[in-house]
Amino acid sequence: MIRPVEVADLPALARLFQWMDADPARRALAPEGRSPEALAFEVEEGWVLEEGGELLGFVGLVPFWRGAALEGPVSKAQFAPLIEAALGAARAKGRSTVYAFPSVENERLAAALGAAGFSPVHTTHFFASEPRAFGFSLPEGVTIAEVEAFDPEVYRRLYRESDEGWSLRLGWTDMELLEHFAEPENRLLFAYLEGEPVGLAELERYGDALEVAYLGVVPAARGRGIGQALLETASRLAREGGARRLVVRAHDHEKEALRLYERLGFSPLEAVVTYAKELEPQE
Repeated sequence: MIRPVEVADLPALARLFQWMDADPARRALAPEGRSPEALAFEVEEGWVLEEGGELLGFVGLVPFWRGAALEGPVSKAQFAPLIEAALGAARAKGRSTVYAFPSVENERLAAALGAAGFSPVHTTHFFASEPRAFGFSLPEGVTIAEVEAFDPEVYRRLYRESDEGWSLRLGWTDMELLEHFAEPENRLLFAYLEGEPVGLAELERYGDALEVAYLGVVPAARGRGIGQALLETASRLAREGGARRLVVRAHDHEKEALRLYERLGFSPLEAVVTYAKELEPQE
């Protein structure tokens, strides 16, 4: 039986996510909470698969970029009814595209998404290293500084010019951006060339790790070592903040970044495949 998630489901849902965490072959994008109390604040819209009074699966639906994203599905049984429940809700909301983010090792979910009409877009690789000095110097004419007076329009321009077709943040309102970067665990660096902003790095702190959630340089300023200087600054801030790990990411088409992280000795953490499905408008 597929039904909407209820407050009474949260303890079983926490156990389901812990079961998912235990094996990369089960993992997919999911709420971060692993207690009923934490999940109560995270699970906004979702459905559970219940059989014989036992909760066997979950899927959530959250706004994402130009459409919506699946949280999960996570299931000890079948995926198809969970996927269909979320797709039906997305159609009813007028979402044009639905995304899913399983681990590259989650072959069961990949097959279920393919059967439901999802197609792979790209793979994002995550790497980690102990924060250290990498030896990248600051290029001539370049300065890097943490943003204090946040201007949404300057940020959007940099993000739009430096990102090659995956501009998630462009759908955020001014208030959403301001609230995001006002959080103490989130930091924003700008790189300036002769005083003009030409690059950015978004840093997010999770426990003992500092993640470079996004790093980009506008095309006209590439090839000068600005991206490497942003990485060097991020690593220094990680050390100063007591982080034990520096986490970075790169899509499979970003060959130079992948080679750089390999050359610097970053260890692979995981790889996540982005799937997408275009939805027909509901009549």
